[in-house]
Amino acid sequence: MLASGEGTRLQPLTLYRPKPLCPVANVPLLDHAVARVQAVTPHVAVNVHYLREQVEEHLAGSHVHVSVEEPQALGTAGALGHLRPWIDGRDVLLTNGDTWHERGLAPFTDRWDHERVRLLVLPEAARPDFDGQWRYVGAALIPWRYVSQLRAEPTGLYEVMWRELAEKNLLEFVRAEGMCIPCDTPADYLCANLLANGGESSIGAGASVRGTVQRSVVWPGASVREGEVLIEAIRIGSDVTVRPFA
Repeated sequence: MLASGEGTRLQPLTLYRPKPLCPVANVPLLDHAVARVQAVTPHVAVNVHYLREQVEEHLAGSHVHVSVEEPQALGTAGALGHLRPWIDGRDVLLTNGDTWHERGLAPFTDRWDHERVRLLVLPEAARPDFDGQWRYVGAALIPWRYVSQLRAEPTGLYEVMWRELAEKNLLEFVRAEGMCIPCDTPADYLCANLLANGGESSIGAGASVRGTVQRSVVWPGASVREGEVLIEAIRIGSDVTVRPFA
């Protein structure tokens, strides 16, 4: 599970928390992702780098293996290269720790042949990643023989593996069931919360709301003062407000 990036496009949210700990429907994205993976396999590893102490503290006491990347983040391919001793010959389910999925990953893993690299995708004409029609949405199945060749150095899977396999028509694409939203920007993040919460606001634990909140996200411990009106906004603390659609 990938959870090491800085999430610069999601700022200012990621100035306060690493992206995987940003809550969707009052549950950190990372916990959503761990639950999806644990429904398929008990063996879960998470890579960490940016604000890693927060992620490590969050995972303390769990059965999740934490892979620390220092002094720099290693990218998708480098992360797997760094984890090769832990993976130890097994095939890999790779998933992003910052993507909200409406459905689980069991349908995606069903009847995999363990021979081809399989990618979870959705149709996207505006910004496709593959074949001029598919956008990758943060989950992949990778046989060990491909993982065994990866090195623990900053590289991406598209550059060292997927591009070549795509050119040879050796990638398998599986369309995702339900909505998948990579929380790359505040607008994406707010949309994920609204979809996950049935269009209603998400109010975090310990938040104080004395004003009006509509279709918004109020982080745990944050406050909305009397007379304030938040509509399609994200409130962090007592005075940081992000309005993605303003």
